[in-house]
Amino acid sequence: MISKVQFEKELDLIIKNAIREDIGDGDHTSLSCIPKNAKGKAKLLVKDEGIIAGVAFAKQVFQYVDADLKVETFIQDGEAVKFGDVVFHVSGKSQSILMAERLVLNAMQRMSAIATKTKFFANLLEGTKTKVLDTRKTTPGIRALEKWAVKIGGGENHRFALYDMVMIKDNHIDFAGGITAAITKTKKYLEQKNLDIKIIVEARSLDEIKEILSNKGVYRILIDNFNYEDTKKAVALIGNTCLTESSGGINEKTIRNYAECGVDYISSGALTHSVYNMDLSLKAID
Repeated sequence: MISKVQFEKELDLIIKNAIREDIGDGDHTSLSCIPKNAKGKAKLLVKDEGIIAGVAFAKQVFQYVDADLKVETFIQDGEAVKFGDVVFHVSGKSQSILMAERLVLNAMQRMSAIATKTKFFANLLEGTKTKVLDTRKTTPGIRALEKWAVKIGGGENHRFALYDMVMIKDNHIDFAGGITAAITKTKKYLEQKNLDIKIIVEARSLDEIKEILSNKGVYRILIDNFNYEDTKKAVALIGNTCLTESSGGINEKTIRNYAECGVDYISSGALTHSVYNMDLSLKAID
């Protein structure tokens, strides 16, 4: 996974680009009708229910827009919320609050939806050893926020991007000339580049799992689109040789069954690509 420093750089880029995109040469509505030094206060109001996420990010946004803005937090990231809850108050220059408003809301609504769905999936796995993973099926430009939300919801992050983990999938295998060829070439490449990153290999059949196991140095095997019975057989074949991950169309109706097959992880793109934003608003208060 990427380092904390890299992650913070990603967040900084997201904020800078979003503010550039939204404000441009000025928030002319606020600039035209609100005095420059006017002070105000607003509350983050919940109009939905689920798991709140993005509180810490909102604070970063407010700090970026105006270091003098003050945030008083009542509900932390990862806590359950319901209609009518107030997550925080923000106070300071009214113009600054309004400049930050849309980015804060867009981010928190999206992050809270992802955290809520992740928590739902994680709860379905209670009592098993299996953890739910996200994927790279994220919204371009805000991956760091969406993967952060998965963590807040109780899930685990898969690789962040193409550069922090090797994942040899079906097309790589076919283009490389087979599983053994792909793994061999990958290990040689990593050695030449002096890269210390993990290798995951996708398997489409039990025979492919056997071939993967004949090669050393694989961190995790991705058991892709297997039925329950073959997943159990795959887990038994792999044993403690490496970690296991199920994927491929797994949903809330099937996730528990796959977990009971004994896999270490279940990955789901739905955590980030199939959610509806939580309804939140930022309202001025006296």
